[in-house]
Amino acid sequence: MEPRNQTAVSEFLLFGLTDDPALQLIVFGLFLSMYLVTVLGNLLIILVIGSDSHLHTPMYFFLSNLSFTDISLSTITVPKILVNIQRQSKTISYTSCLTQVYSALVFVGMENFLLAAMSYDHYVVICHPLRYTVIMNLHLCVLMILFSLCISFMDALLHSLMLLRLSFCTDLEIPHFFCELAQMIKLSCSDTLIDNILIYIAACIFGGLPLSGIIISYTHIVSSVLRMPSTEGKHKAFSTCRSHLSVVSLIYGAAFGVYISNEFSDYPRKTAVASVIYSMVPQMLNHFIYSLRNRDMKEALRKLISRTASLL
Repeated sequence: MEPRNQTAVSEFLLFGLTDDPALQLIVFGLFLSMYLVTVLGNLLIILVIGSDSHLHTPMYFFLSNLSFTDISLSTITVPKILVNIQRQSKTISYTSCLTQVYSALVFVGMENFLLAAMSYDHYVVICHPLRYTVIMNLHLCVLMILFSLCISFMDALLHSLMLLRLSFCTDLEIPHFFCELAQMIKLSCSDTLIDNILIYIAACIFGGLPLSGIIISYTHIVSSVLRMPSTEGKHKAFSTCRSHLSVVSLIYGAAFGVYISNEFSDYPRKTAVASVIYSMVPQMLNHFIYSLRNRDMKEALRKLISRTASLL
C-alpha cells in the first residue's frame, strides 16, 4: 500500500457504531439525548453554583470547572457525528480531525488534573480543617486551574505536532465516532515508534500523576478519618468524599475499560462502543452524581427553582 504525504490528505472517514440505516436513527437519538443531558445538566450545575453565594468555595469552584470541561469534551466530538448521521456521510476534514485530537487531549488532561485538585481540597478540609481557608485560598485555586490548563495545552500540542509529521495510507477509515490519537497513529504508514512511546510516557505522567495524587490524598483522608473518635464525624467525613470518589471511579474505570478494549479486541465496533462509554457516559453522569448526592447542591437548586418560578 503506497503512503502519501499528510498534506495530500483532505479527509478521514469516521467508522461510527453501525452502517445499518435503521440502527443509525437509534444511534442518532441516543447520541443527541446523551449530549443534551450532558450540556443542560452541567450548565445547570454552573448556574446553580454561580447563583448561590454559599457555594462559592474551592470545592464548587473546581466542580464548575469540571462541568465546563465535560461540556467542552462532549461538544468537540458529538455534534460532528450527529451531522454525519443526518447527512448519511462519514467524512471529516483533516483539519477538523486534528482539531478534535488536540481539543480532546486538552480537556481529558484538564479533567484528570481537576479530579486531583478536588481530592486535594477534600484532603485539606478533612485533615487540616482549621487551616482550610488559609491553604485553599482563591489565589491557589486559580493557580491550580491555570497550571492544569497549561500542562494540558502543552501535552496536546506535543502530540499534535508529532501527528503532523506522519504520512497516511490510502485507508483512512477511523474505527471510532471521533478522531482519536491512538487510532490515527494506527492509520499512518510512517514509523510510529516514537509516537507510541510518547503516548505511554504521557499517559504515565499526565494520567499517572493525577491518579497518584488522588490515591495519596485519600490515603491520608482514610488515615485521618479512622483516628476520629466520633462515629458521626467519620460518617460526615466520608459523605464529603462520596460524590468525588464515585466520579473518579467512573472516569478511571471507563478509561481502563477503553484501554483493555483497544489492546485485546480486534473488533472495531467493540472499540468504538468502549470509546463512547469513556467519552460520553462519565460526562453525562457527573452532574447527576454531584447534584443528587449533595445536600448543598440540592438546596441551592431548590432555591434557584423557587426564585425562577416567582419571576414567571
